[in-house]
Amino acid sequence: MRFSEVVGHAELKEDLINEINQDKISHAQLFIGKPGYGVLPLALSFVQYMFCENRQKKDSCGECQGCKKVGKLQHPDLHFSFPTVQPISKTSDGLISEWREMISENPYFDLNGWIKFMDPKERKPIIGKDESQEVIKKLNLRSFEGGYKVMMIWMAEEMNQASANKLLKILEEPPGSTLFILMAESEDMMLQTILSRTQKVRIPRIKMDDLSAHLRTHRKQSSSNADSIASRVDGDLIEALEFLGNHAEQDENRERFIQLMRVCYKKNVLDMMDWSEGISQKSREFQKVFLKYALHMFRQSLLKNYTEETLIRVSDEEADFLDKFARFITGNNIGNFLETFSDAHYHIERNANPKILFTQLCFEVMRYIHKA
Repeated sequence: MRFSEVVGHAELKEDLINEINQDKISHAQLFIGKPGYGVLPLALSFVQYMFCENRQKKDSCGECQGCKKVGKLQHPDLHFSFPTVQPISKTSDGLISEWREMISENPYFDLNGWIKFMDPKERKPIIGKDESQEVIKKLNLRSFEGGYKVMMIWMAEEMNQASANKLLKILEEPPGSTLFILMAESEDMMLQTILSRTQKVRIPRIKMDDLSAHLRTHRKQSSSNADSIASRVDGDLIEALEFLGNHAEQDENRERFIQLMRVCYKKNVLDMMDWSEGISQKSREFQKVFLKYALHMFRQSLLKNYTEETLIRVSDEEADFLDKFARFITGNNIGNFLETFSDAHYHIERNANPKILFTQLCFEVMRYIHKA
């Protein structure tokens, strides 16, 4: 994968290129960030640039044998480690074909996407002690092509303690010309002894303008729709693609939001109960997406009121609704709305009773909308 295929991150790409060209490559690096920000694509681009035989100023050439081997994920000195469902395979080698297929389809995916791809039963995967033993075995072999041996460990926080402990020594004292690239969404679940042995590379969210441009150019979205999606997904391309994958769900979110605001404004308790009953029957993933959509609409309403519409990013349908609705979102109630819907998202993620949660949310919306 080339840097040009990674969405955004111009400054970070330059830093990674300079690290290689100035021969200042740390032997163990930890790329940290949400998968939708491009952690795996950036790591793959970094490795391809390192193996490239004809490096360009800002990217790998994409044509040499090194680039072609990395592009196919079949370079003999490039190894992968990732979470596996133990009854299917205790090591990554047993699922390497599926791994290559997943990346070739779209390198922007998260753990949930990988689970669905490799296991119809959707069981929880781990990186176990057998995998760590396999990593050590591979890295103790000589390099096939005489250069670096690279071990990429994706979702490194899924290593259990036995697995992590086995890797400590080789992380601290690796064989010559060995490079570890660990990738993780969060440091919180990783052993401090692992963290202390790595150089951290933090991957920020994709800038809104970069994400919107990608949706327009590569996903054939109109400017208004691309801007609307980019503004609500907080720099996460995976979330943006999920929005694009289901146009019917986008329309339903908008209609549910409009209905909620109307019944709460009218103080129609029976309709409020019907609304909360309806959304409580939906999946938790749908409920979380709806709550994030509502937060997006509240923010856009405030921007419409206070920035003369210069900063709002909404679709044409949403713009028509905001023409009438935005005046009900002011400095008097915006804090209440944002806190209430953010809390609701937090509790839904932690398996709160949706019927109770959304019923309470209706009454709070009814109070806040009349504070305007």
